[in-house]
This record gives sequence, C-alpha cells and structure tokens, in this order.
Amino acid sequence: MTTDILFEHTGDWGVVTLNRENALNALTWDMVKAMRAQLTAWAGDDGVKAVLVKGAGERAFCAGGDIRWLHDAAKEDAGYAAEFFREEYSNNALIYHYPKPYVALIDGINMGGGVGISVHGDFRVVGDATLFAMPETGIGLFPDVGGGHFMPRLHDGLGLYYGLTGARAKAADCMAAGIATHYASADKYSELEAALLKTPLGDQAYVDIETVLDVYAGDSGHAPVNDLRGDIARLFQGHNTLDALMAALAEDESEFAAATLKTLSRMSPTSLRLTFEQMKRGHELDFDGNMKMEFRIVSRIMQGHDFFEGVRAQILDKDRNPQWAPATLAEVDAAAIAHYFEDLGDAELVLA
Repeated sequence: MTTDILFEHTGDWGVVTLNRENALNALTWDMVKAMRAQLTAWAGDDGVKAVLVKGAGERAFCAGGDIRWLHDAAKEDAGYAAEFFREEYSNNALIYHYPKPYVALIDGINMGGGVGISVHGDFRVVGDATLFAMPETGIGLFPDVGGGHFMPRLHDGLGLYYGLTGARAKAADCMAAGIATHYASADKYSELEAALLKTPLGDQAYVDIETVLDVYAGDSGHAPVNDLRGDIARLFQGHNTLDALMAALAEDESEFAAATLKTLSRMSPTSLRLTFEQMKRGHELDFDGNMKMEFRIVSRIMQGHDFFEGVRAQILDKDRNPQWAPATLAEVDAAAIAHYFEDLGDAELVLA
C-alpha cells in the first residue's frame, strides 16, 4: 500500500490525490497500479458516480513518470522497464473508456504521464499555474500516454507542433488548443473543487458537473499560441514526411520558422522521426490501437541509445549536451524507424 497516491470516497465522488509533492507528483509504478485498481473498483461501485483527480501542493498536477527510476530500471532490464508502460498505458485506456464522469484539476505543471491521466478525461480544468508540455523528444522518447491519439486531432497542426518541439502551454493556450475544457482562476479554484464534491450527482451526472464548472469557470484571457497559429498551421500541416516539414521550415523566412528549426536541432533525430510517424499513424487509429502502437515504440526505445543519453544530459549530468546516435535526421534509417512499429508477438499490449 503506497501513500504516494491517496483515494477517498466523498459524497458521490471518488477522489484521487497524487501525493508526491516534493517530486512534483511524478508517477511511480506503484502509483499507476494502485490508481488502475481503484478506478476499476469505482467503475463497478454504484455509490461512486464520478471521479476527480488532483495533485498535492501548488506546484504540480503531475510532472510525468519517474524518469530517473525508469532510466535505471531499463539499463538493468529493458523488458522489465517496458512493463511499467504496459501498466501505464492500460491505465490511460481505462481513463479514456471510463464509464463515469472523470474530472482532472490540472493546475500546476502537467507533463508526460500527467497528461495521460488528465487529457483523456471528460473535464480538464486548468488554472493560473498550469504549465502543459510533452517534452519527450528532448530526452530520446516520444509523446506517448495517448499522445498519438489526442495530438493529431488538435486543430491547425498544434498537436504535431507541441509533440515535436516540446513547446509549453499555459492555461489560455491549453484552452485555445482544446487540451483543456475549462479554466478557473486562482481565487476560484479551491471553491470549484469544494462545490463539485458537494454536488449531488443524479442520473445526468455529466450535466450536473458541467453546471458547476460553468458557474466557477472564467475567461483564461489571451492565448499567445493564437499569435503563432497561422504560422503553425501553414508549416506543420499537409506534409507526408518529416523531411518535407523540415524543408518548409528551412525555406520560410519568418522568425517563427527560424526559432522552431533551432529548437528541433536540439532534439533526438530518432525521436523526431518516431513522433512524426506516430502522429501520422495515430490519426487513423482508434484509441486502443494507438496505445498498442505506442507500446511497440516504447518497448524498443528501452533497448536503444537515445533515451539513456537524453536522460543523462538533461536530468542526471545536466550538461544539456546529448550526443544522439544517429546524430542527424539524414542518418536515421527509414527501416530502423519502421522496426519500432512492428508487432511484438507475445509481448503485445492487450487491453481489456
């Protein structure tokens, strides 16, 4: 029994609290297992009519998975490390298909694995401290936890932009992109939570919840991403290959294109190619099909080079100078990328 994640039955609600405040509520394997077990139990409990998930403290909803642990575990046994993702992706799928309203209060940092336990829910409430990002290409990973499903479905190329660059989004940008459904200001956020938990939920629980959210939700204000939206739509849409996208950026004379190329030059070339292909394929897949695809990719990443080098450079040694292998997009072999998407045989992800 872990105290890193807490569960309460309050009124008509099941409440999940990520309880690793000092670690920005990063997910451990035990937390993910406990959450999936509890969500499964609540799904069959008539006394629980909705679920609310939040993070302890004021700094983070959830900063992602426990990357240091994952790095160390995968170095010892890549297959063992992949089992963490099997559990995590199964939990993501459970949330996506959850039979009851699922509300995520995502004030504070929300990245990687935190996105996976929030963005697939029915209601995603951002606040003044919200900071969303999927920064995986910078550590030799890719925007997983269902990123291949929800990101290609964002309008105007925003999903591919966020996925490749790891760009950050505050509350207004999350609202503008469709990542969030509601915004509540800092002075209303705790009131909103209290009001939700006090609300009796009837046969139309979704409507009951929406009514409360509408009372407390406000205007998140100007979204800076909208100032870039034309450039993003023009440069990140309509390309069949990553090379075509990169060529469009190189040929464009805007400051945005130059800044974006500089950002992409720091990312793992393999991760960039994987992410582009993930988004392309994910747009055509249903959610479960996407999760199976992502498990194939991540299982093979755990056997590779760039994830370990990315974590070393960004998190362990912090020299911010990863030595990617291959070092350039031109050197990344198309057949090698295709291999990441191949069937895993007996190791395939099976979703109930």
